Amino acid sequence: MPIKHSRLDRYLLVLIAVCLTLAVLVVVVPLLYIVVASFMDPSVLLSRGLSFNVSDWTLDGYEKILTNPAMVRGFGNAVVYSAAFAAITVLVSIFAGYALADGRLKGRRFIMTLFLITLFFGGGLVPTYLLVKKLGMIDTIWAVLLPGAVNVWNIILSRTFFKGVPHELKEAANVDGASEMKIFARIVLPLSKPIIFVLALYAFVGQWNSYFDAMIYLDNAKLHPLQLVLRSILIQNQVDPGMIGDQLAMAEMKRLSEIIKYAAIVISSLPLIVMYPFFQKYFEKGVLVGSLK
Repeated sequence: MPIKHSRLDRYLLVLIAVCLTLAVLVVVVPLLYIVVASFMDPSVLLSRGLSFNVSDWTLDGYEKILTNPAMVRGFGNAVVYSAAFAAITVLVSIFAGYALADGRLKGRRFIMTLFLITLFFGGGLVPTYLLVKKLGMIDTIWAVLLPGAVNVWNIILSRTFFKGVPHELKEAANVDGASEMKIFARIVLPLSKPIIFVLALYAFVGQWNSYFDAMIYLDNAKLHPLQLVLRSILIQNQVDPGMIGDQLAMAEMKRLSEIIKYAAIVISSLPLIVMYPFFQKYFEKGVLVGSLK
C-alpha cells in the first residue's frame, strides 16, 4: 500500500529532489566537460568549445602523456606510494585500535589522551622537516610514507569498531586455548573487513591526491609521484617539452598543452573511479562505525 504524504511532505520531497539534482549536476557537468575536452582537437576546443562530433576528436593528448617518461614514471610512483601508504596505515590503525579497545591494556586512557592531543597540536613544518632530515629519509620513499602513517582519526575508528566485536567470541576462543594473536587473526580480523577496506580507501585516496610531502622531501625528479607532475602542468602551466616534441613551433606547443592538461586529469582520476565500485559495499558499512545504535 503506497504511503500517503501530506502537502508539506510533498513539497519537502520535491525540494530534496531538486537539491540532489543540482548537487549531481555540480559534480557531473565539470567531469563531463573535462572528459570530452580531453578527446577534442585543440583548435576546435579553443575556437568553438565542446563538440560531440567524433570527427572533431583526437587522441593526441593521451598519446603524448602515455609516451612521456615523466608521466608514466609518476603514475607508477603514485601507485606504489598510495598502495604502500594504505597498507602501513591500515596495519598501524587496526593494531593500535585493537589494543586500545581491550580493557586489559593498562594506561590506555593516557595513551588515548596523548593521541588526541596530536589532533589539535602539531610541531609544524620546520620541526617535521628537520626530523625527517635527521632520520636520513630526505629523497627516499620513506619520507612520503612514514610521517603521515599514524592517523589518530583512523585509530579512533578502529578502536570504536573493535569495541563492537562480541566479547563472548574472544572468551570462547580463550577457553579453547587460543592465543591473543590467534584470536585476532582467526576471529577478529575476518569480522573487520568493512573497517579495513574503508581505512584502506581513505588512506589510498588521501595519498593519491597528495603532492605537498613529495614536493618538500623529494628532490629527485625520478621519485616524484603523478600529482607533482600534474601540478606542474595545471598550476605552474609547465608542459614538458618532451610531450610535444622539440621540433614543433611554439604555437603548436600552446595548442596541444590544453588537451594534455585535460587528458592528465582524466588519467590521474581513473584509479579512484575504478576502485570505488569494489569498495562500495564495505564503504557503506564502514562509514557507520561509531554511529548510535
